[in-house]
Amino acid sequence: MEYNDGVKNRVKRMEGQLRGVLKMMEENKDCKEVITQLSAVRSAVDRTVGVIVSSNLVECVLEAEKRGEKSDEMIKEAVNLLVKSR
Repeated sequence: MEYNDGVKNRVKRMEGQLRGVLKMMEENKDCKEVITQLSAVRSAVDRTVGVIVSSNLVECVLEAEKRGEKSDEMIKEAVNLLVKSR
């Protein structure tokens, strides 16, 4: 699977958010502020996982259909990946 610039930018934003959290910790910021930012990072990770799995699923299903194969197992695997990520 190729990862487009949009997905890569999502990861770069998360990287920046994590650096910001570390800086907040080094500056002894309030616990609530740190947790709020960590929650935002977790949410961003969850959304990115969903984007990657769904994009990959679409590609795999289309390829399977071209070859005349069933895509049931691929769909189950994608759902399992999503469940594991939570």
